[in-house]
Amino acid sequence: MLIGIIGAPNKGKSTMFSALTMNEVQIADYAFTTIKPNLGVAHVSKECVETELGVKCRPRNSTCTNGIRKIPVNVVDVAGLVPGAHLGKGMGNQFLNDLAGADALIQVVDCSGETDMHGERVEWADPAEEVIMVRKELVEWIAGIITRHMQQLSRNDDAVSALHMLLSGFKATQEQVRHAISAEYLTSNKINWSADECTKFASRFLEDSKPIVIAANKMDKSDTKKLEWLKSRLRGYEVIECSGAIELAIKKAEAAGLIRYTGGSIHVMGKPTPEQEQGIQVMGEYLQKHNGTGVNDILSKVVFQVLHKIVVYPVEDENKFTDHFGNVLPDAVLMDNGSTALQLAERIHTDIAKGMKYGIDAKKKLRIPKDYILKDNDVIKIFSTGAMK
Repeated sequence: MLIGIIGAPNKGKSTMFSALTMNEVQIADYAFTTIKPNLGVAHVSKECVETELGVKCRPRNSTCTNGIRKIPVNVVDVAGLVPGAHLGKGMGNQFLNDLAGADALIQVVDCSGETDMHGERVEWADPAEEVIMVRKELVEWIAGIITRHMQQLSRNDDAVSALHMLLSGFKATQEQVRHAISAEYLTSNKINWSADECTKFASRFLEDSKPIVIAANKMDKSDTKKLEWLKSRLRGYEVIECSGAIELAIKKAEAAGLIRYTGGSIHVMGKPTPEQEQGIQVMGEYLQKHNGTGVNDILSKVVFQVLHKIVVYPVEDENKFTDHFGNVLPDAVLMDNGSTALQLAERIHTDIAKGMKYGIDAKKKLRIPKDYILKDNDVIKIFSTGAMK
């Protein structure tokens, strides 16, 4: 799974990326700080099943603190998008290609309104216009790909298959392609769509294949009135207030041993300098006023509510909930809601899936078939004649 962090220049994308991943990237108060995409790993939080089972986990692919499992998620931060990006303006073409493999997008906007869609400082700019502009560029990008291949597509009797192949780099499913065609009442064999029809398809396809959540960033410089204005302008979008700068400052202070950050509260450690004390006070006041930074809330919203992921724990010993090394609940795996036990086996290893006979629900100690539909927080043993090589 890959989450793309997008937006116009100078909106705090790289700060958000660093706050999520703790990767050191170039951060500056001017446009096009990011040239090449930044790739990293963030962690989405969820209550660990150890609490339900009454055991203490020993994770391998994730971490667990005070019963909260932090599960890795890949994220990419790409160059800022400007009007005309689909025509190559700004870092346009590179930006768009870097996004093709993303499952969902987090668009970072400047809720304070202090920068325009080109990243320039202004007295006031409507951040909703950034969202409208970015969506338009994404739609035109997809529509342009289809238009350039229209002659080839027009020779194919099955537009669904042809478009699915053309858009395979977008992680498109045939169902997403089929839905976009039918929803816009477009012809689906030997297509010869007009520019307007290509745009209609692209718009619908974008909604299904690249859902967007809005990060109303820089709330440390904004206020409730501006946030409510933004939400009123973006009805139909999920808008979540946040401050990437405050989140990053908290994580850096914690990494330096100055504070301990638990349960949304800051606890001072050691003896910070007067300047550090002032910074800690600013962080604490922001947390108290906004009930958190919102950064991790956005990631959780995307993973669990937009992409509908569930967490499943594969084990080898259904009685002790361990792998063959004795690690308790070693792996927390993000799966699509509706996935089967066989698909879990495929995630573990193709040889395990090929030789799968059945599974065991480790909680209930019941045998389950390969087509068993997984549930959130399932603990599953796969019985297979196959072995990992």
